[in-house]
Amino acid sequence: MEIILKTDIAGLGYKNDVVTVKAGYGRNYLIPQGFAMMATSSNLKVLAENIKQAAHKVEKIRQDALDLAASIGELALTIPAKTGESGKIFGRVTSLQISDLLKEKGFDVDRKKISFDSEVKMVGDYAATLDLHKDVKHKITFSVVAE
Repeated sequence: MEIILKTDIAGLGYKNDVVTVKAGYGRNYLIPQGFAMMATSSNLKVLAENIKQAAHKVEKIRQDALDLAASIGELALTIPAKTGESGKIFGRVTSLQISDLLKEKGFDVDRKKISFDSEVKMVGDYAATLDLHKDVKHKITFSVVAE
């Protein structure tokens, strides 16, 4: 079944994308929750017109995301964590910690748009991906150190 997404959904697509999903997922979850609508011919025409009218806004948002990625650049973050003798972390490093550190540096990135490339279990250097826009992904590095 083809649907038009009304919001960004991780692993599925971004707002205004036309995607194919299983009928039950679309009918029983996405459409009732207001996350999507059926991709009928009239809805597709309305979508095309809305995209055409909002093209300049979308380009500005994309340019803002590119500017944010450029200003973050090769920023390296340091996260203190409680560790055992072997260097294993008690608890875990979360996207909220990364988001808070970025806010301290003057960059406002939502924690939901941060994903880790690998699980953070030990002291060391790691990478995270910032999903700033549909077309703009930026990698940052961070170090986990013992407190």
